[in-house]
Amino acid sequence: MDEHPTVYICSMHPEIQKSTPGICPECGMNLVPAAKKEHKGHKQSDYDKHAGHSTQEFLKKFWVSLILTVPVVVYSDVFETLSDFTAPEFIGSHYIPFILGSVVFFYGGLIFLAGAWREIQARLPGMMTLIGIAVSAAYVWSAYAVFAGEEALFWELTTLITIMLLGHWFEMRAVSGAQGALKELSRLLPDTAEVLRDGGTVMLALTELKEGDTVLVKPGSRIPADGVVLEGKADVNESMLTGESKPVSKKVNDDVIAGTVNGEGVLKVKVAKIGENTFLAGVMRLVAEAQASKSRLQILSDRAAFYLTNIAVFSAGITLLTWLLKSDSAFAVERMVAVLVIACPHALGLAVPLVASISTTLAARSGFLIRRRLSLESARNINVVLFDKTGTLTRGEYGITDVWPVKAKDEKEILQYAASVDSYSEHFVAKATVQKAKELGVELLKVDDFSRISGKGVKGKINGSRIFCGGLPILDEAVISLP
Repeated sequence: MDEHPTVYICSMHPEIQKSTPGICPECGMNLVPAAKKEHKGHKQSDYDKHAGHSTQEFLKKFWVSLILTVPVVVYSDVFETLSDFTAPEFIGSHYIPFILGSVVFFYGGLIFLAGAWREIQARLPGMMTLIGIAVSAAYVWSAYAVFAGEEALFWELTTLITIMLLGHWFEMRAVSGAQGALKELSRLLPDTAEVLRDGGTVMLALTELKEGDTVLVKPGSRIPADGVVLEGKADVNESMLTGESKPVSKKVNDDVIAGTVNGEGVLKVKVAKIGENTFLAGVMRLVAEAQASKSRLQILSDRAAFYLTNIAVFSAGITLLTWLLKSDSAFAVERMVAVLVIACPHALGLAVPLVASISTTLAARSGFLIRRRLSLESARNINVVLFDKTGTLTRGEYGITDVWPVKAKDEKEILQYAASVDSYSEHFVAKATVQKAKELGVELLKVDDFSRISGKGVKGKINGSRIFCGGLPILDEAVISLP
């Protein structure tokens, strides 16, 4: 067994470390093998730990770079030619592009240089390598040109870095939003659990829960861990797992799943699985694996980005040599930088993984779990879809569709009586009745002597009349027969 297995990191976010290849959950870029000395013991340098390559940090770098780029462009010859405006001159004004360009290069561009270095270390040159070479060549030449009296390229340098920061921020924001599916799944678990201890209950953080503990799950609460019902009876909403809106009845010895919602009853549950062993954690792993897997299109884009980078660097070298023979060095370097910038496969390297990540996550939000991206890619050939249950074709929740009066009563009046009594109940059908009344603007009436009838429904008095609401068994309680 390899004493130091390969660790894959993101060239832009080295704090992201995976044991298998895939894409960065922060920006959607492909992960590359980390250098042995960099990932040994899974330690990172202080720069990596505190780089703060968050979405907000990229936005901050973009705004700072943009503000500094404006005067650099204003003091450029191109701006003066296009706008017929001459920037004010004063002692040292010709150094403004050099000073501000240097700040943009080291403040905004250093991130891309670090990413390029990691790609080179992994022997997988890609878009970061090309960006790094382009901005480095532009800065080195421009710094030399300032003191040598040649034409500098600071406005090209600063605008390139600013645009790249903006583009990467857009990508990171999109990927960050796509990761919401995993965050939403994690929010299904409660933060605390009520554990039975020494004849009483104590509130513990979910991380302190142990297998074998007995937890008390009250009505409306989420079940904190996978387990078995020791005592009690209740209807549990498992729609997040099955897609079925109808709650599942749970009694002693029945299994319950973490994250599902308890109904009206009180349950005592013996914890069987916690943490990474729960069913919900398994679902989250499937989503994460799907996001990390690659489709044929992604594999193709990886190869294309690699070859494009090599071709661009080779073409830039030929361009430099050719123009050095035909023209002056400033013109030659400017053409070389132009080739590097134009040929940069930035969109190809980021867009394909980004689209794949977003598509997988959007599917997960809709309850459609994809284990392999190849399956998602093959879905374009689907022409027949089979559904094994009606719950997958409905809205996923109970509702009132029609009201059939037995006697000559107004439909809204019947709904008013039913909703008024049901408003005191937590049953899923009762909630649907109340919701329908709200949609139609039906005013609820005052209810007296409300009570639940176990297994049948509810009853109460409205203006002295007894009102029963429930399923067919409620008719026996009311001693009523329907035609």
